[in-house]
Amino acid sequence: MTSGSQDTLVAMCGDSGSTDHRGTPEQPGRVVTVIERGFWETLDDPLASLESESASTGKVWGAAYHIPSSHAEEVHDYLDEREIDGYSVRFTPFHPTTGPSDDPQENANHATPITCMVYIGQPTNPQFLREPERRAPQDVARVISAGYGQSGKNTEYLYLLEKALEGLGLGTADVHVTDLVKRVRAIEAAGLADIEEREAEQEVKEYLARSPAEHVHGDRIE
Repeated sequence: MTSGSQDTLVAMCGDSGSTDHRGTPEQPGRVVTVIERGFWETLDDPLASLESESASTGKVWGAAYHIPSSHAEEVHDYLDEREIDGYSVRFTPFHPTTGPSDDPQENANHATPITCMVYIGQPTNPQFLREPERRAPQDVARVISAGYGQSGKNTEYLYLLEKALEGLGLGTADVHVTDLVKRVRAIEAAGLADIEEREAEQEVKEYLARSPAEHVHGDRIE
């Protein structure tokens, strides 16, 4: 595995629906989509401001894997099946972060690129959410907090994504991903508080429904 970057694509977290792995056709989840920068520039992106705030402006950071030729066909078939929900194959230059500098971004800027295969979303992808309000951070966070598909919870996908990005050696995850994690955790915390409140209300109702004799045991009130 090699960490690195690509500068002709844009990664958008939560801008595509997932009707299989992290959601269902009735309640799609949200996943990362890599799209061409030219396509992204035509969109009304609610998160465009984060592009300039990020230290990795203009780049998509990720990991490239070398697959031995003996397993290439098997892995390709697996990926085609996994990415069947609206993604297309593209071969693109990838700039490794390994090099003489302690700064991985500096290394990527001067590294000799290698050609990698990547799955990208096309403008014709029916799962891509074109409406800006559906790509707004709080709406994405709300959907992720409730999403569940054949590969598990949508929240698990988001939390693992943040850890994976942190593990690339850049010192931090994508600012949008980190923002979504905070929003989803806040929703989960509020949901837990609601559950505890409902449980308390139910306990009070059950208590009040009992006879007066059951309420008092000697001088002690339950």
